[in-house]
Amino acid sequence: MKDDKQAMDTNSSADNVDEYLQTLGNEDARELRYYSQEQSFDSDELAKVVNEKRLNELLAQSDAFLSNLNGELKDFDKSTDN
Repeated sequence: MKDDKQAMDTNSSADNVDEYLQTLGNEDARELRYYSQEQSFDSDELAKVVNEKRLNELLAQSDAFLSNLNGELKDFDKSTDN
């Protein structure tokens, strides 16, 4: 048990942080870490997790918002021309 404690002490948090910071500068290690978390989904899997009705509602709201914003910007441009 004493040997386990010594092994844990030799691998301190500072060592782990130092090792992590060193890998941040290593572009290959950072890229590997990034892509290892990436997962590909096929259309069937996406269809199971995406609420299509809600997505369409959100898209319609964003279209309405952008259309309204565009109209406001045109009105703003007209008022600054005078």
